[in-house]
Amino acid sequence: MAANPALPEGISDLPAGTLASVVTYLEMKTPPPIKGLETPPGLRLLRHDAPDVEWYNRLYRLVGEDYLWFSRLMWDDAALAAHLASDRVEVWSLQKQGVDLGLLELEWMQDGDCELSFFGLSKELIGAGVGRWLMEHATARAFSREISRFFVHTCTLDSPQALGFYMRSGFVPYGRAVEIAEDPRLTGLIPKTAAAHVPLIQR
Repeated sequence: MAANPALPEGISDLPAGTLASVVTYLEMKTPPPIKGLETPPGLRLLRHDAPDVEWYNRLYRLVGEDYLWFSRLMWDDAALAAHLASDRVEVWSLQKQGVDLGLLELEWMQDGDCELSFFGLSKELIGAGVGRWLMEHATARAFSREISRFFVHTCTLDSPQALGFYMRSGFVPYGRAVEIAEDPRLTGLIPKTAAAHVPLIQR
């Protein structure tokens, strides 16, 4: 990734209605040793082939809305349905008592890479070791096909624990970028009450 010469050093004012985040890119070229973590009590992991768009968006919002996940919400239904039906994409949900509370999405690229596209848990599952168990499954699935690397990115709008978690899981940082985008709470993609930790500036 080449540096953007248009981005000056120092502090830059953002256009009204936008957010900026620092993105960190991470990769894993060989999987870490499998620990064989047991399935947390009361949970089960389900794979969804060509899942329904409405179901997917509902789960995507559940786990990502408070971190301002919005990229998939910008896709129209036909494009998202085609993506989810691709044989290069796997979507998994983590269920508790029949309710979907976690999302795992993987995509195998034509260049031989596999992306951890989305990885998230609802608040009630965070902090009990569920994430470590789900990541072990994600890593095993990624390397179940012949790949050159497994990669992911996170940003400063994500959970404060996310970057450290990915590094402890075996991912190594290799690059940074600054992302500037319209605040999805102002465009109507996400409710204005979401992500209270990120001030909403209306002017």
